[in-house]
Amino acid sequence: MPYVEVALPVKAKPEEVYPILKEMDKYPDFMDDLKSVEIIDRKGNTTLTRWVSNVDGRIIKWTELDTFDDENLHITYKQTEGDLKKFEGEWILTPIEDGTEIKLTVDFEFGIPMIAGLLNPILKKKVRENSMSMLQAIKNRLEKQLN
Repeated sequence: MPYVEVALPVKAKPEEVYPILKEMDKYPDFMDDLKSVEIIDRKGNTTLTRWVSNVDGRIIKWTELDTFDDENLHITYKQTEGDLKKFEGEWILTPIEDGTEIKLTVDFEFGIPMIAGLLNPILKKKVRENSMSMLQAIKNRLEKQLN
């Protein structure tokens, strides 16, 4: 199963970054590849969200359970249904000298074993690019808000 981990430093405190990460339904406002993120249900420290993304012209849809650890400024997510067999990961905020390192992990499985060997390297590259573009969009939004 492919696993992707990307990280990007930002000049903001973890407490400033975390609220932006939590507002997932706002992601399409500043992330070009995301068509929509809809909050279906919110209970305590979890949300059930429905996502629609455009990856190289292909629409990918999924629903995920997001769990928020407000005390530790940490988010985990796990697909409950959707186009991939497995899609889960976490957002990790680590304080660094001049701000915060935002890390996004993605553990996924396409779900077609016969072509996995062929597709996994391509998908892994695409997931890495999309994940890094998400981090860059968050960094740009933070810089706009803080300046």
